[in-house]
Amino acid sequence: MFWPEKISKKLNIQYPVIQAPMFGVSTSEMVAAANKASCLGSLAVSDLSGDMSAQLIRETKKLTDKPFAVNIFVHKIPEITDALKDQYVKTKKFLEDFAGKNEMEVHLPDLNEIKINTYHEQIDAVIEEGCKIMSFTFGNIDDKSIQKLKENGVILIGTCTSVEEAVQLEKSGIDIICVQGIEAGGHRGSFADKNIPQIGGFSLLSQVYDSVNVPLIYAGGIYNAKTIMAAKNLGAEGFQVGSILLASHESALQDFEKERLGNVLEKDIVLTKSFSGRYARGIKNKFIETLENSDYILPYPYQNKLTGALRKAARNNKNAEFVNLWLGQSIQHYSRNSTEEILRNIINSCES
Repeated sequence: MFWPEKISKKLNIQYPVIQAPMFGVSTSEMVAAANKASCLGSLAVSDLSGDMSAQLIRETKKLTDKPFAVNIFVHKIPEITDALKDQYVKTKKFLEDFAGKNEMEVHLPDLNEIKINTYHEQIDAVIEEGCKIMSFTFGNIDDKSIQKLKENGVILIGTCTSVEEAVQLEKSGIDIICVQGIEAGGHRGSFADKNIPQIGGFSLLSQVYDSVNVPLIYAGGIYNAKTIMAAKNLGAEGFQVGSILLASHESALQDFEKERLGNVLEKDIVLTKSFSGRYARGIKNKFIETLENSDYILPYPYQNKLTGALRKAARNNKNAEFVNLWLGQSIQHYSRNSTEEILRNIINSCES
């Protein structure tokens, strides 16, 4: 038997392969397609409101009757100080001027127009909609919410980027830990947003395996049978894949973004805070080169909310220089086949 069974049995899936929750890329259709491949689909709701989260959950349930994970952000919301207000005004003006110089007229929101949601209303949505698997990133859930979720039979999957974070998750009663290597695409799951751990995935996985007793999912650089086998040998019971699905039929990426994937080079993939205020790995472009290490990066989620309208305008203009295209370090052929077919192919390659 190639596949470990612990996570499969716990999550009621045939294969312990998890479609990564990529907000802005994954869709309800992708979740359903992953489920069709007898894997675990993940619905990314990021930091949406409880009502919007519930709506997406309901839309996904119409497409699949199998279990799927709902993934939320559990970041701390920075206090709005006078210093933050001043920085926001300066950053807003800089970004509007920068966009104008690049032939994009955008009007970004003022600070008082931004709606910031806490994860607690999302937890209520997860429970009310009867979801039984919830994954999360950017930290840990508070003890009261963990108890509330467990009382409602929800299996919890936390994300770690260091041994210290893994130990904290286990001590608080989290059921499964997703170990995220530095090579993974998208946002880092680190508890802090500064001085984050930058540990190679397989080194981290081996150390976490020796430090905790809960089942582990590995995420970071998985794209074929060899990488899955390596993670399995180091103690992973589950395998999360994201970048290999970026160009899939169900992906929310537009054609111009999928085409950019086709000619990406190793040196193009960087870690940046420029778009959201938290570190994420993606393809370097003009926006990142200009903003990174500048004075125009607000803390998350304010930077993320502020740049949203700019990214939307760039996508409407099919301008790859101003969009966040998150991508991991394992460059491969980005298939445009269905998510189901891509996942079945990797499963078959592991079993052949």
